[in-house]
Amino acid sequence: MKTYLITGGAGFIGCNYAARLLQRGERVIIYDNLSRSGAQANVDWLQSGPVGGGLDFLGADVRDYETLCAAVHSADVVVHLAAQVAVTSSLLNPREDFAINALGTLNVLEAARSSTHPPIVIYASTNKVYGDINNVEVIGEATRYRFASLPIGIDEEQPLDFHSPYGCSKGSGDQYVRDYQRIYGLPTVVLRQSCIYGPRQHGIADQGWVAWFMIAALRGEPISIYGDGKQVRDLLHIDDLLDVYDLVVSRIDVAAGQVFNVGGGASRSLSVWAEFGPRLEALVGRQLPVHWRSWRQGDQRVYISDLRKLETLLGWQPKIDLDTGLAAVFGWMQEHHRESG
Repeated sequence: MKTYLITGGAGFIGCNYAARLLQRGERVIIYDNLSRSGAQANVDWLQSGPVGGGLDFLGADVRDYETLCAAVHSADVVVHLAAQVAVTSSLLNPREDFAINALGTLNVLEAARSSTHPPIVIYASTNKVYGDINNVEVIGEATRYRFASLPIGIDEEQPLDFHSPYGCSKGSGDQYVRDYQRIYGLPTVVLRQSCIYGPRQHGIADQGWVAWFMIAALRGEPISIYGDGKQVRDLLHIDDLLDVYDLVVSRIDVAAGQVFNVGGGASRSLSVWAEFGPRLEALVGRQLPVHWRSWRQGDQRVYISDLRKLETLLGWQPKIDLDTGLAAVFGWMQEHHRESG
């Protein structure tokens, strides 16, 4: 049995991973300040479940170094998910964004480095560290954009180009995590995650767009689309992502010091409205109202993860296809979000 510390563990990814770990008998410490909508509900769900006995909850902030240190020192594995997650919020308050994302990550690493038994540290980075990828030619088609010369997407050698305070703060954490393995020998792994979706995702307009679109559709609220709706993202179901976390821990001898792009890949990519919209309307059973907005600064026309490194080093491929995954998540959303119109 291992002890897992999940910072930001009351969020979408964290609570799903906590449930998986508890079900197989691991000890889990959730470290979360409950600032996100739905976080308390996720903790309540975990604590009321049949396997909640191995769960400890610590209501604290990653900016609180002393409290964080004590928690990290008791862990075998740290899954660092705590973050400020919205580009728009980072533009409004870049100092707070930096303190949470960059300094908070440094706090995790320093706490791990000072431990008598340094834990594995998994860092949830983002594809936003690549910026708007303006060095790759993009071609517009009827329902989507595509890379002219990268049919299977962006690999880990793509130059970093932090765009927005959010990109800078997450990218700083990304590079600190990578470097702490090289300099201090900590067993750290960076996962540059693409669009993750699944149950218990309480999406908002600025983050978690698949969940947010579904919630808005069920409530009868108009959906805001920025740009022309043909920008492409690769989608990955939460269960496939958690398989990566498990593989990283079990194969840390191979994974330590590595950076991996993690997403659905080319076969699980959709444009955010021209292709996803008709699927969502089919699930809802009616046409949905849309408000068209201006392009957002730094928005990627295309982002698709090249998954070859994950497959080569860890033997991982996603298993859940889009139709199955989206239908299952929509079913969960129907149970938890009522229509208002």
